[in-house]
Amino acid sequence: MRPGQIIVLATPVFFLLMGIEFAVGRARARRSTGRDTYRLADAINSVGLGMLSQVSAVLTGLLRIGIYTAVYSAISLFPQEAARQFWTTWYGWLLALVFYDFCYYWLHRMGHESAVLWAAHVVHHQSQHYNLSTALRQTSSGALLGWIFYLPMAVAGVPPLVFGVVALVDLLYQFWVHTEQVGRLGWFDRWFCSPSNHRVHHAVNDKYLDRNYGGVLIVWDRIFGTFREEDERCVYGTRGGLRSWDPLWANAEVYWALAKDSWHARSWADKLRVWLKPPGWRPADVAARFPKPAFDIAKVTRYEPAVSAGVQWFAGIQFLLLVGCAVVFLWFSDLMPLSHSGVWLAALTAMLWAIGGVLQGRLTVTEVLLIEAAALATASAALGIGWLHHVFKPLAMSIAIVLAARRALAAGPVTGFDGLLVAGLVASLAGDVLLMGPAGMFVPGLVCFLLAHLAYIALFRIGVGLFPRPGALAATLLVGAAMYAFLWHGGLPAALRIPVGAYVVVIACMAAQAIGRAAVLRRTDPSAPWVAVGACFFMLSDSLLAINRFVMPMPLAQLWVLATYYAAQVLIVRHARRRASI
Repeated sequence: MRPGQIIVLATPVFFLLMGIEFAVGRARARRSTGRDTYRLADAINSVGLGMLSQVSAVLTGLLRIGIYTAVYSAISLFPQEAARQFWTTWYGWLLALVFYDFCYYWLHRMGHESAVLWAAHVVHHQSQHYNLSTALRQTSSGALLGWIFYLPMAVAGVPPLVFGVVALVDLLYQFWVHTEQVGRLGWFDRWFCSPSNHRVHHAVNDKYLDRNYGGVLIVWDRIFGTFREEDERCVYGTRGGLRSWDPLWANAEVYWALAKDSWHARSWADKLRVWLKPPGWRPADVAARFPKPAFDIAKVTRYEPAVSAGVQWFAGIQFLLLVGCAVVFLWFSDLMPLSHSGVWLAALTAMLWAIGGVLQGRLTVTEVLLIEAAALATASAALGIGWLHHVFKPLAMSIAIVLAARRALAAGPVTGFDGLLVAGLVASLAGDVLLMGPAGMFVPGLVCFLLAHLAYIALFRIGVGLFPRPGALAATLLVGAAMYAFLWHGGLPAALRIPVGAYVVVIACMAAQAIGRAAVLRRTDPSAPWVAVGACFFMLSDSLLAINRFVMPMPLAQLWVLATYYAAQVLIVRHARRRASI
């Protein structure tokens, strides 16, 4: 049984224990003998990041296990048969667990002392609450460098199977220590990582910072001078503060900050040191030009955007459905090609991002449903799940039409702007349905999308005129001409040369009109550039579709074609808004 399947079997236990912890905390809060440590959005974000970590581990886990196995096979210090016999005895298993925990201590410690490792580990520390859901909050990039710290076990001849089992035991042990409902445990706290010891590790208090790294044993911290007892109330989170429910940003925020500091550093040595120095270190010239306020624990506030109870119920139900999908995926992932696993990873990530967006108030419920339908339409097309694709592809654009219509009605009297936007979406829906049909429907589908683009051109000219930036028109027509020449040379059928040529001209004009509109309205309408990005995605999507159909088949073609297509439609329907003067 694979680790992913063990995690699946453990999932009901995780949720049961979280439910018990929630009930205990709520009861203690009512009696004023403790506090409720759960908030829905935070718990969803933490569990969602753990889910994303497990799904991505199907891909990145091969890196750690593959390198470990290669080192074990090539440079183990002991004959493999003799080493296997030793490490599979009861005392060998126990020693392997201690050995793993020792390696984990140093990985964990360096994760706090080297910025590039902290960039991965920071995900686990971002929550400002401390409960069992925090235990599940894991990084999706830790496997990129974390494998280095376990190579001594491979050199010592610990078989990959033993390594994998003790790694799972060490990980599962650490689940229960993430709670405020268990107090001090006396002698146990002196030897083992316990809730009290680990609360210290998650705190940003000055006296607690970068302490108590042990996974199972806390004796490593006592030996190497990093132990600290809990003696004051912990304040949780990170000193930088995530302040977002976006799972992508949670994984990328520190990498992005390091990349910016490295880019701005004048010294080449500093450009490298940014990544290797402790977190928070910045070159003097960068700190002077881009100062950051000093951390003040007295000013720490919890990130809790206000959303309605209805939105919270919606997000909770959507998230539970998503957990169910992830559980099914993890159970069967060993039977899937890696490319299929990557497709599901992308779809689950998009849906998790959307749920985070609605909990932040950045997305509406309808926009979340649109993104989810688009993700499932894309994944099902890429994986050849026909019945699912035939449900979600028309559903996605139907939701987009409802979104545009509802927004138009809420804004007051319906205008020509609203009518053109809905017309473009309806024509796109018709094109989607026709392109799902037999090959003979390709030209009618092309005509529908041609009409959609014409509607978008008329939409984007309102208030700015036709092609307000001639340079943008020249550029997009040049790109279109190059693509058309490539298709012609690649074997575009003679019967389609005129229709495809007309289509290329129209979509190039649509992109030029959107870009020109963004240039004119950039100061008064900050959403206009996103509409232009959507129009460019449309050009890219149609180019990929044409290349796949007329020049050469592309691997996972439907993934790239539909992902860019839905990105275009979502950006346009979400950001193309009429101005007050129209």
